[in-house]
Amino acid sequence: LCIEMGARFRLKELLRAAGMSQSELVRQSGVSYPTVNGMVGNKSTRVDLSTLDALSKVLNCEPGDLLERDSKRRRK
Repeated sequence: LCIEMGARFRLKELLRAAGMSQSELVRQSGVSYPTVNGMVGNKSTRVDLSTLDALSKVLNCEPGDLLERDSKRRRK
């Protein structure tokens, strides 16, 4: 999944709402720290669907809840 089309990750907000640290999410989900950290900082441009699935299970949300349209970024 490529995130170059005006979307951003909502992981930072979801972690805050859950009262969870990145390290705890890594531990519970099995997703690597660099992947989680890249998503939190919106530095990642690609993510596997299996990653979205693992994170959403821990955060008790749908995989799509991890993303939102970013109106500040322009489509190419």
